[in-house]
Amino acid sequence: MGHFANGIPTRDETWRLLCEWTQSPGLRGHALAVEAAMRFYARKFRQPVDLWGLVGLIHDFDYERYPEAPDHPAKGAEELRRLGVDEVIVRAMLSHADYSGVPRESFMEKTLYSVDETCGLVVATALVMPNRKLSEVTTDSVLKKFKSKGFARKVNRDDIVRGASDLGIPLDEHVSNVISALREASSSLGL
Repeated sequence: MGHFANGIPTRDETWRLLCEWTQSPGLRGHALAVEAAMRFYARKFRQPVDLWGLVGLIHDFDYERYPEAPDHPAKGAEELRRLGVDEVIVRAMLSHADYSGVPRESFMEKTLYSVDETCGLVVATALVMPNRKLSEVTTDSVLKKFKSKGFARKVNRDDIVRGASDLGIPLDEHVSNVISALREASSSLGL
């Protein structure tokens, strides 16, 4: 093993690793958003909240250095393995990229995939609100933006639909859950 007890880094260790690899405030914000959504769903599904949160926080930590497929998330997975991080975390990170060849099997992996792009859409919607606040975002406003192909072009709508379906949750309910999760973290997100 590397230097993490039981292969599970602490929240602080995970944040330090993310910050070491990621300078962009936008990418750090995305990591915090996905962490919040993962923690929300872990509570909802009675799963290990801290573990799910770590997976959300770390899932894109290599993206700034390696933005192209298949380097992301493969290079990050290599680094996590070098550090002795538990394979459950490594696998979840790999599984969130369709092209990685790692199928999403666990509930945690499916949840990460479902919240990743959804967080991007919810945050993008908040940023065009009059006061740029999550408190102004509604499920309807996000779904309206979802249908607008020109809005937040990088957000993959098919991934959002597939992710909600994989969780067995209607799209509007999934969007509402992610909004609630991000509102809880609004101060750390600056929204």
